Amino acid sequence: MLMVLSSRLIFIVIGVTLPIAAHLADMNRTHIYNPHWPPHAKFHNGQTLSMSLLLGGLTIFLAWWPSNNVRAMVTAGAVAASLYFISQSTAILYPNTAYFDPEFKPQTVRGVPLAVLIDVVYLSAVVVAFWWGFRGVR
Repeated sequence: MLMVLSSRLIFIVIGVTLPIAAHLADMNRTHIYNPHWPPHAKFHNGQTLSMSLLLGGLTIFLAWWPSNNVRAMVTAGAVAASLYFISQSTAILYPNTAYFDPEFKPQTVRGVPLAVLIDVVYLSAVVVAFWWGFRGVR
């Protein structure tokens, strides 16, 4: 038994776009190619990018895994799909963090950091997929 198609499709879109968006956002002069970043900071950026690939793949895997316990699969899919965005949205809570380095123009939409908007969009999609997935279970 599989989770409902609408839920599955949202999880697949998240699983595919997560690593693409993460790499587009970080494989540039503001992050991994930033000459001001020390090598260890770049190491952790690489760790984050690898995590996006792993979580994206896990999300797709869970969306297609046949199971008699659809509720568990929907829940596991939602957890896998949301972890990257939860960690990104809480990263600002650590000491001396910022959404932008001072040498680069802030990326905002009406004053809201682009990263925050991305987190809200993706996490909202996870909630919709989770809700549809649970609604489809009889």
